[in-house]
Amino acid sequence: MVALVTAAQTGMLHELAEVAVVFSNHPDAPGLATAAALACPTASLSSQGRRRADYDAEVVEILRQYQPDYVVLAGYMRILSPTFVRAFAGRILNIHPADTHQHQGLHAYEWAFDNQLVETKITVHLVDEGLDTGPILAQQTVDLRGATTLAEVERRGLLAEHQLYPKTLAELIGRQHPQPTPAAR
Repeated sequence: MVALVTAAQTGMLHELAEVAVVFSNHPDAPGLATAAALACPTASLSSQGRRRADYDAEVVEILRQYQPDYVVLAGYMRILSPTFVRAFAGRILNIHPADTHQHQGLHAYEWAFDNQLVETKITVHLVDEGLDTGPILAQQTVDLRGATTLAEVERRGLLAEHQLYPKTLAELIGRQHPQPTPAAR
């Protein structure tokens, strides 16, 4: 989330995108305080003890108040219901720390480490109603040779994530809203 906010404020997303709101299903999530310190609007709604579809319907209403062009997931560790996915169909992005054709769901870095992979791929994809099954927008290979600890695998992966996610979002926005080409003289 911080990498995306920074990219929107001063990096490659500057003048392309702004953060409409940072939302969490945990009202005490440290990321909300971090987002507020970065001058981002924040919102939250506890998901504890709530039915997924009912909860997601409320979240949709909260997010619609901020009129987002895209919903960009970063550390949101809940499976989205069809209610949510349909409300923002084709406009929800997620980043996954593996090739989604090889590994879906949680613990992708652990999977790569435990299987002693020499490389993994970070994947940015559109969210559909499946688990990490949506169309792939971009992937970046991460070299894992010589990574002898899970912490090193995660460090290398996060470096790639922090570069790939803003870059992919910038390219997507650029395709949706191309800049006029100056006339040749």
